Amino acid sequence: MELAENRPKWEQVAEVIAARIRAGQYGPGTRVPSVLQLQAEFGIATVTGQKVMRSLREQGLIETVSGMGSFVVEQ
Repeated sequence: MELAENRPKWEQVAEVIAARIRAGQYGPGTRVPSVLQLQAEFGIATVTGQKVMRSLREQGLIETVSGMGSFVVEQ
């Protein structure tokens, strides 16, 4: 997926992952891609991937379990 230049990349990637969650591609309890996987898929930096995860947590879409990963929460 190509990202646009006019918005922060973290915001665009967070939007893509949020859309996948809402569409059911990642259902409740499903692990979402890690920061490393986001880096590989979208060509972003670690800090950018961390912003994506923070945004998804703040939106109430995922929860992160230390040492386990991040998972979709029941909506």
